[in-house]
Amino acid sequence: MIIIKRMETAAEMDGKALVHYQSWQETYRGLLSDAYLDDMSLEKCRAIARRWPDRILVAKDGERVVGFVGYDANRDPSMPGTGEIVAIYLLAEYQGQGIGYRLMHAAMEQMADDRTIVLWVLKGNEAAIRFYQRYGFRFDGVEKQLLIGDTVTEQRMVYRR
Repeated sequence: MIIIKRMETAAEMDGKALVHYQSWQETYRGLLSDAYLDDMSLEKCRAIARRWPDRILVAKDGERVVGFVGYDANRDPSMPGTGEIVAIYLLAEYQGQGIGYRLMHAAMEQMADDRTIVLWVLKGNEAAIRFYQRYGFRFDGVEKQLLIGDTVTEQRMVYRR
């Protein structure tokens, strides 16, 4: 039975780190440079999990963390009062079971006061784009370039309540 809860313990942080690391390897191969992905380590993901433990919800199958979502106030100062889905990842073996939807819904509940929610998706990440569109997010035409090994494009998607 899958439960969704706030990340609280060191074991949950380690589990979140493993999901972060493994999901990037599974999802971004072919979208980001191999050199960048090869340089990403489980230790780096553990450091991130410990540095930013707040506003993270984890999906657990028993004691195993199988997914997580991070949410916060939108980092774009031109959109005050807007929430942001900062990250959402689910192990490949757990995809297609409604867990990602449950994670997204739980994060949206945490941002209930925000009428607008944004997220950024890597251009070409078609599975993620389809998931976000099914949830109700729509592209608003804003893009940005990031240097993540190579220069890549992220596209903003917006959800309005």
